[in-house]
Amino acid sequence: MTSAFARVRTSWIGAGAAVAVLVLDILTKGWAVSALSDGRDIHIFWTLHFALTHNEGMAFSTGTNIGPFIGMLAIVVIAILVATMRKQSNTMSLVATGCIVGGATGNVLDRVFRGTGFMNGAVVDFIDLRWWPVFNVADIGIVCGAIAVAFSMIVTHPEEIEGTQ
Repeated sequence: MTSAFARVRTSWIGAGAAVAVLVLDILTKGWAVSALSDGRDIHIFWTLHFALTHNEGMAFSTGTNIGPFIGMLAIVVIAILVATMRKQSNTMSLVATGCIVGGATGNVLDRVFRGTGFMNGAVVDFIDLRWWPVFNVADIGIVCGAIAVAFSMIVTHPEEIEGTQ
């Protein structure tokens, strides 16, 4: 059985990952809004460009009038993931879950603070590959975190999961 100290220590790993993704997301979105608001497009290399867009819907800019619903759903998912972090002992799962929490929080904050009504704000997206929908650092955290959680579930042996014998 894991000690209370070990659980607190491991929870900080997930929290650290969440804060790292959230801070990077906030900083990069702030830069994008200030540097790209004039409609400028910055070519980086190959098909990678920085171009500012605002997403009022959900993934891939679908469902434009469901922003408040998506925001509230994200808050519920964040709460569930934070609660599950306390029970995780696998470092990869903790970091991955933290990345998802940080990314989801970043996008929720856009919905809260970048609009005029309750959860009516638009998510700032600016990473444009020209062959994929425009995205942001929060989206990277969510997708990479989800892939890492799935990978961790595949490679974790049942005896490594707390409470199984």
